[in-house]
Amino acid sequence: MPNMFGTDGVRGLANRDLTAQLALDLGDAAVRVLGDSNAKDGQPEGRRRALVGRDTRVSGDFLASALSAGMSAGGFDVIDAGIIPTPGVAFLTSVLNVEMGAVISASHNPMPDNGIKFFARGGFKLPDSKEDEIEAVLGQDWERPTGAGVGRVSHDTVTATNLYIDHLVSAVAPIEAGKPQPTPLKGLKVVADCANGATSVVAPEALRRAGADVIVINASPDGYNINKNAGSTHPEQLQAVVKASDADMGVAFDGDADRCLAVDEDGNMVNGDQIMGILARSKKREGKLAHDTLVVTVMSNLGLKLALKDMGISTVQTNVGDRYVLEEMLKGGYTLGGEQSGHVINREFATTGDGTLTALTLCNEVVKSGKSLKELAADFPQLPQTLVNVPNVDKLASKTNPVVLEAVRKEEAMLGETGRVLLRPSGTEPLVRVMAEAATQQQADEVCARLAKVVADELAL
Repeated sequence: MPNMFGTDGVRGLANRDLTAQLALDLGDAAVRVLGDSNAKDGQPEGRRRALVGRDTRVSGDFLASALSAGMSAGGFDVIDAGIIPTPGVAFLTSVLNVEMGAVISASHNPMPDNGIKFFARGGFKLPDSKEDEIEAVLGQDWERPTGAGVGRVSHDTVTATNLYIDHLVSAVAPIEAGKPQPTPLKGLKVVADCANGATSVVAPEALRRAGADVIVINASPDGYNINKNAGSTHPEQLQAVVKASDADMGVAFDGDADRCLAVDEDGNMVNGDQIMGILARSKKREGKLAHDTLVVTVMSNLGLKLALKDMGISTVQTNVGDRYVLEEMLKGGYTLGGEQSGHVINREFATTGDGTLTALTLCNEVVKSGKSLKELAADFPQLPQTLVNVPNVDKLASKTNPVVLEAVRKEEAMLGETGRVLLRPSGTEPLVRVMAEAATQQQADEVCARLAKVVADELAL
């Protein structure tokens, strides 16, 4: 299975691409690659630990059992935290002194899909090199432990969930010794769309504990309804409920709750770029935006960058994928970064994108600023954007073909500082994504159409 690990772990159709056997083998391989025999940290000799969590998909049951079996057969004691958001697994991996964490989820994908991704000690996603090592030893025989050397599997959903909720609430409402829980969100009416996913318990509880008046929708997971006409990929119901209930705002999560989008009081969408802009300005005001810089991807709207520039905030750009955003943040010592899709990494509190944390900090900024979400988002206008997929082309040649490069140069010169173009090869298909941003939608459409035709003509297979 070439290139088993994609941009976010191993993912595919559960029980077809991602089988119990593969989950077992991945657990077996991961303990050999990620196990640190020199880091016992008070555990009995030879006792090493891993943490496993999952979202609400029905296939998560057999995949979690198989993955845990592979890890425990490899000598690791496994803590099964049950249903918990992906960032919850990352957080718990960092604080429970375990050598690795794993989450079983396909994020925003439809219910039949599932996936497995790993976190190293400290709660960070694995670099490509470590995933390559896991894939290299997959299915290989080795001297497995026997007798007392094999691991145990324990189940502790309640403790894990409560630890994570405590952490989330403390980000906006830290408790001082001898004082009751602060409620900074008191008076804010919020609709939370949990996508029938992993944050169906966590997000409503965290928002309520921080003082918000919360209306909850799509928080009744049954194993089959995750992301179904709900959450960040289908926000229509959230938009309608926010308007009908006279709420101040709404927040929408995906299935594993590592991303968050928002809705203002009029039902208008507030995307990840606007959320990052609002939070970056807030952090700069509080002196917590390292190097006065926000890390974004190539897909972030030029409107965000222009608005931030006027506020004295720089941007650093990475490839698409929150793992690449985090790599750049760690390399440059930055504290905030993310993607237009709603993955926001707040390094003050997290090692990965955390939708519930994003919702809490966004709500907190609405209260602290004294402005509505609509007013805050208006400071980060989005330039009109057009995206066209051009299939059946030599995607690698998009970076070298002289006719294509000249066409790109001409369009960029014409747009100047009022827009931009981007050609992005697909990671999995013979396809090039052509994107254009401009001052008007008509101009963006025209630029995109011209470039897409050149790509199709020049690079056709």
